[in-house]
Amino acid sequence: MKEKKKKWILDILTDIAGGLLLSIAIYSFAVPADFPMTGVSGVALIFYQLFGLPVGVMTVALNIPIILCCYKTLGKQFYLSSLKSTLITSAVMDLVGPRLPLYQGDLILAAICAGVLLGIGYAIIFMRGSSTGGFDFIMMAIKYYHPHLSLGKIAFAMDTLVIVTGGFLIGSGNAVIYGLLLNYLYSTVLDKVIYGTSSGKLTLIITDYASEMVTAIDRISGRGATILNASGGYSGESKPVVMCASNNKEMYAIRKCAHEVDPKAFVIIVESNEVIGEGFRLPGDTNLM
Repeated sequence: MKEKKKKWILDILTDIAGGLLLSIAIYSFAVPADFPMTGVSGVALIFYQLFGLPVGVMTVALNIPIILCCYKTLGKQFYLSSLKSTLITSAVMDLVGPRLPLYQGDLILAAICAGVLLGIGYAIIFMRGSSTGGFDFIMMAIKYYHPHLSLGKIAFAMDTLVIVTGGFLIGSGNAVIYGLLLNYLYSTVLDKVIYGTSSGKLTLIITDYASEMVTAIDRISGRGATILNASGGYSGESKPVVMCASNNKEMYAIRKCAHEVDPKAFVIIVESNEVIGEGFRLPGDTNLM
C-alpha cells in the first residue's frame, strides 16, 4: 500500500514537471515565435493563434474522439493514467503558461529550446507508463501494432503533417522550416531520453572461440553474453555465435575485444530500440506498450 501511494505521488509530480516543461516550450518559445507546433498541442495552438482559445481547454476537447477510437487497443489502465496526466498537464499549461516570460530572441534558438523541452517533457510522462492523450494515444496504438518503431520516429511522422498544416494556415514558410527543426529535435530528444540509457547495441560475434569471447566481454564491460548454436547456410558447418547487449559506449570496447580474441571473428552490430532486463531497464520501470 505504501509503495502504491509513493508511485501515485511520483506520478503526479512527474505530470506537474512535464506540464511545466511543456508550458515553457509552448508559451515562452513557440507562441511568441509563431511556430506551428506538434501533436494535439499543435492543433490546439492553431486554434489559439486563430481564435485565442486556451491551449489546455482545446487539448482536452480534441482528445475526446481520439480516446474513443484508441480505448480498446490501449486498455483501461493506460487510459485512466493518461486521463490523469492530460488533466494535470493541461491545468498547469493554462495556469502557468500565460504568466511565463516570452522569448523574443533568435528563432533558431527558440526552436531548439522548444524542441528539447518538449522532448524531455513528453518523455518523462511516457516513462511513467502514461501520456498526455491526443496524438500520444495514436502513437502508442501504432507502437502496439508495430513495436519495432520507436516513439520518436512515430511522433516525427505524425507531427510533420501538423506542422505543415499549421504553417499553411499561419501563412509562413519560415515557420514551417523552424517547426520542422523543432519537430526533429523533439523526436530525437524523446527517443534519447526514453531509450538512450536503457537501449543501445546488440553485438553478434561468429567465432571459434566463444568461451574465451564471453570471458573477455565480461572482463572489459561487465556484460554477460549468450552463446547460440548456428550453422553456415553454405557450408553447413556448425558455428557458435556470441550475442551481447550493451550501451553505445560499451559497444566500441566489445568490438575491439572481439578482434583481439579472434582476429577472424565475424562481428555484426545492430541498433536496439529497447533492452529490458538486468543491467538495463527493468520491466516495471516504464510501460511503453
